[in-house]
Amino acid sequence: MTMTISRQTVIPITELEQSAFCRSDGNLRTQTLEEEFKAGVRWQKIPTRYLKLSPEEIDSGIAEARKALGNQVVLLGHHYQREDVIKYADFRGDSYLLSKQAAAVKEARAIVFCGVHFMAETADILSSDRQSVILPNMAAGCSMADMANIEQVEDCWDDLGSVLGETGQVIPITYMNSTAAIKALCGRNNGIVCTSSNADRAFKWAYERGERVLFLPDQHLGRNTALKMGIPETDMVVWNPFKQMGGLTPEQIRRARVILWQGHCSVHTRFTTRQIEDARKKYPDVKVIVHPECTRETVAAADYVGSTEYIQKTVNAAPAGSVWGVGTEINMVSRLARENPDKTVFCLDPVVCPCATMYRIHPAYVLWVLEGLVAGLVINRIEVPAGTKADARIALDRMLEISE
Repeated sequence: MTMTISRQTVIPITELEQSAFCRSDGNLRTQTLEEEFKAGVRWQKIPTRYLKLSPEEIDSGIAEARKALGNQVVLLGHHYQREDVIKYADFRGDSYLLSKQAAAVKEARAIVFCGVHFMAETADILSSDRQSVILPNMAAGCSMADMANIEQVEDCWDDLGSVLGETGQVIPITYMNSTAAIKALCGRNNGIVCTSSNADRAFKWAYERGERVLFLPDQHLGRNTALKMGIPETDMVVWNPFKQMGGLTPEQIRRARVILWQGHCSVHTRFTTRQIEDARKKYPDVKVIVHPECTRETVAAADYVGSTEYIQKTVNAAPAGSVWGVGTEINMVSRLARENPDKTVFCLDPVVCPCATMYRIHPAYVLWVLEGLVAGLVINRIEVPAGTKADARIALDRMLEISE
């Protein structure tokens, strides 16, 4: 008798919460924590005195704490952070640049990562044992990372082995937006980590070592990267973790060159071809630039496609008077517009939707963890278990090596 395994489809809470901070009027002004708590999403509890602090009080407190701590602390800020947080960062960048920075920072005893959980995990893996990595708000996760848990991925890996014999024929590539445990699985199984900056190099590296790629958790980055390399979509399949054998037949798995995990970015899948059409009608000379986490159709309709770092460099280097419709997170787009007043820079999506997990790094949380360090307390330390750290470090080092 054949046993059928029933797997219930579960939508991550982080995905359900994504629209909490969307605005039709474009106003993303930072409010007090007390006011922002009304958004109805999960926030980490914080001492009451921080709830009503004004921006001026927070600025003063952070300046005082930074002066007391000196070079003992370094703040890393992702491009998607709100302006009222990114201004405190010693270094800012995309996940790739910040992961390199985490590996390079030697003198600081504390790294405060203004990003999301998987980024802080990566910083802990790459930093030294004497350093503490701190995430200001433990509720700052990632809906994409939450779409692949280690139990699901291990099941997938075992299923692929049962069909293909030796899973050495499959090279796992995990996007940076994944848990340390999944990065460790890649490290143990001849795999690699990638970012949107180096996904094409990771694919090339993988095909030098195996016949197939398992790419997770973002199906769109994986598909767009494979298409860019000339791999037809007919050679790709999508693995649904909530179905037996990913919803695929053994023959489909054997024929596939790319196995894409069924995950996506809640921010980048909002951008559509209709938005691009509307932008071209309004600005006939517009250049459209989007992130490769967008859907295949959106990427195909754009003029330029690349990582957040690529988008920033391209717009910054563009001639005065040029017009740019940008398909990425609104805080970064707004910052680009402010820093390029001689150009027209706008977000393709008329509804302003910041990354709801990044947005939970409120300035008051930054102040909280810094004042903790001044008092000798390490609040919200991110610690990856030693075994997981060692295996994940292998996959991350491979990523850093192909990016030199």
